[in-house]
Amino acid sequence: MSVTSTETRLLKKNVAQAYNKINQEIYATGVISQRINVSCDRLIIFAQHKRVPAFTALSKNFKELTTYADAALIAEFKSKLKKEIEDVTGLPVISVLKDYDTETEHACCVIIFEEKNF
Repeated sequence: MSVTSTETRLLKKNVAQAYNKINQEIYATGVISQRINVSCDRLIIFAQHKRVPAFTALSKNFKELTTYADAALIAEFKSKLKKEIEDVTGLPVISVLKDYDTETEHACCVIIFEEKNF
């Protein structure tokens, strides 16, 4: 089954909106920028985020605390994003992988769909 460029653009738009929505829910701010690549049964999202100001203040003296809090928020983000992407696309998601660099505020997120349905 071949996917048209219009379908790809619509998929990217819907995913970008879902990603930004979840980011606003968890961090109370949208992303600064996003770029989405489609590769086989995967979507790769490159984004730049604003760090929660309180975490920046705490990270100077409480690095371990902010590291744990960042990890917990990322886990929550992935869980919510998986459900939102499944709702928006109607496609089952196998996994959501995400990493975030607190110094540069860059993130990378990989969404892996069931290949037979993508």
